[in-house]
Amino acid sequence: MQEVSPAALSAPLPAPARGVAHARFPLRLLHRTSGLMVALFVVVHLAGHLAGLAGAAAHQTVLDALRVVYRQPVVEVLLLGCVAFQMGSGLVLLWRGHRQRRGAVAWLQAVSGAYLCVFLLVHVAAVLHGRSVGIDTNLQFAAAGMHTPPWQWFFGPYYFMAVTAIGAHVGCALYWHLPEPVRGPVLAGSLLAGLVLGAGLVVMLAGGPGPVDLVLAGGPSAMLAGVGLKGLA
Repeated sequence: MQEVSPAALSAPLPAPARGVAHARFPLRLLHRTSGLMVALFVVVHLAGHLAGLAGAAAHQTVLDALRVVYRQPVVEVLLLGCVAFQMGSGLVLLWRGHRQRRGAVAWLQAVSGAYLCVFLLVHVAAVLHGRSVGIDTNLQFAAAGMHTPPWQWFFGPYYFMAVTAIGAHVGCALYWHLPEPVRGPVLAGSLLAGLVLGAGLVVMLAGGPGPVDLVLAGGPSAMLAGVGLKGLA
């Protein structure tokens, strides 16, 4: 959630303001570092879900292989810590820059970061609660809301906007650190990738390429009821 460009922060400042800007730099740097770790997991996580295009069995095979790594206690604690820090530091940076924010790119970065914060809070809480009551938080878990009217009208935009926001936020972060001739196309490409992947994920979860096997007993309604969050899986 780097809401203000480095160029804006490098402008001449009075001595006191210069000291404040310097003090904030470590938080911004740590935010980027934790963001890289979270982004790596998100790429792997999305790849695992998109494996569902080859069927629920293929998805489960990929998921089981990935879980051998990211469900190791040390890795999981580190990942959850990065997610928590990413949300907290992002909100701090979002608030600190609200008076300085200028231009469409800065606002796109801020809005996409704010949505990702909300999404991560809801999604991680739902997954952890689902696991605590014995639900396998796999493709069927993700697809359940898309097959339980009227919750598909919540889950469709919920997932689509999350993946689109990832593309937008990553593109904006790259934008500030690339030379002028390429940063615009890189931002546009990242945003387009988010839009395409988001639409593809929603279509897949809705059963567009073929029926999603909802294997839990009682179907999606039972799954949502087991999580205890209904529309927030």
